[in-house]
Amino acid sequence: MNRVGAALFAVAICCGARAYGSALALAQSGRTVGQTVRRHKVAQPDDFPTEIRQAEAAIDKKDYASAEKLLIAFTSKDSNNYRAWFDLGYIYTALDRTDDAIAAYRKAVTAKPDVFESNLNLGLILAGANNPDAATFLRAATQLKPTGQGDEGLVRAWSSLAQVLEARNPENAAAAYREALKLRPKDATLHLALGSTLEQQKDDTGAEAEYLQVMELDKPNATASSGDAGTALANLYMRQRRFSDAEAMLRKLSAARPKDAVLHVQLGRVLGAESKYGEAAVELEAGIKLAPGDMSAVRDLADVYTLNKKNAEAEPFYRQLLAIKPNDAELHEALGKSLLDQHKFPEAQSEFLTAVKLKPDFGAAYGNLAAAANENKDYPLTIRALDARAKFLPELPFGYFLRATAFDHLRDYKNASLNYHKFLEVAGGKFPDQEWQARHRLITIEPKK
Repeated sequence: MNRVGAALFAVAICCGARAYGSALALAQSGRTVGQTVRRHKVAQPDDFPTEIRQAEAAIDKKDYASAEKLLIAFTSKDSNNYRAWFDLGYIYTALDRTDDAIAAYRKAVTAKPDVFESNLNLGLILAGANNPDAATFLRAATQLKPTGQGDEGLVRAWSSLAQVLEARNPENAAAAYREALKLRPKDATLHLALGSTLEQQKDDTGAEAEYLQVMELDKPNATASSGDAGTALANLYMRQRRFSDAEAMLRKLSAARPKDAVLHVQLGRVLGAESKYGEAAVELEAGIKLAPGDMSAVRDLADVYTLNKKNAEAEPFYRQLLAIKPNDAELHEALGKSLLDQHKFPEAQSEFLTAVKLKPDFGAAYGNLAAAANENKDYPLTIRALDARAKFLPELPFGYFLRATAFDHLRDYKNASLNYHKFLEVAGGKFPDQEWQARHRLITIEPKK
């Protein structure tokens, strides 16, 4: 796989993370982990405590200080009234007093364990605090009946439980998302989140089906959910090396979002992996124009130009990158190859020397250094570079030939003869011109018997 292909998989992972974050669009919607709910009002009996009536009236006006004072006074007399603790939990959540809110909701649940909203709110706040107890209370909420919320409350409970479980138990998270989807089967964000969770389980078939379902459900509206699903599908196809499918999806997304730099860059990388270098360059250039600071895209563009044998176009981009990362051995080697193909042999040799100085075990750079040194008629360096390469990489037939000609130029006919013979032993007819030259040189330099 060429470096552009390798970069493709790197971006697939990176953008997969981005899609995964987007897939959890639940965290940006009304059903988000951490956002608590008020208990829906129900008919209050005549003996309902006056302090709680007054406190809830104050809460409705967001007069939290007055409400807290009333409720604290009440709980000092009646510490087992779940409604008072529930209202305190709600107040503390609104005031960002997380520890106090958790303590209040715990007391509400202890006083009356079968209240949906108490369990849900406690689970949500614990989830926001990364407390492992969150799943216990969210799961409890899924088994209770919300007060006046219909299925909406249970959808929240199941989806919130799924989000909490995703990191450590994606299988159970997927099951929770499916429960939410039973109640809301046409919810695109739930399908998107389930798809991401199935990807974590390596269930690519299931994930693909969920993403396609999102795009089908969202087709009339073309909202962010369908865009996220499309991005996730493209990442999935790239990871599976289904490049034509990835290309088709990215072209569709890019047409819908022409100013999205990431999509242009992703499409460019896919096209590069398909060896469509001219088209890849167009997309990468578009992405870089929209996001000039994306140096990884600049590197890919330089590599695509090199693979397309447009080394003059590649050279300035490698130099731009080296201005930022002067100690990157691979960049020096890449620039050297671009210069070598342009027959700028002295400059190429300098870049290869820098590369091996920065990375002394860089076998490929030693091979290219040998080629540049040979063109510069620096035959001692040619031999040294080939010997250095042999320490890190297997010998190649042409390496023997290059070493033989270098010795030949230096009139070291013994070593030249030795390497010509090694070359002929392994060439196998693949280098007819060099094989002809080797045989004729051996006739000339070897002693006559």
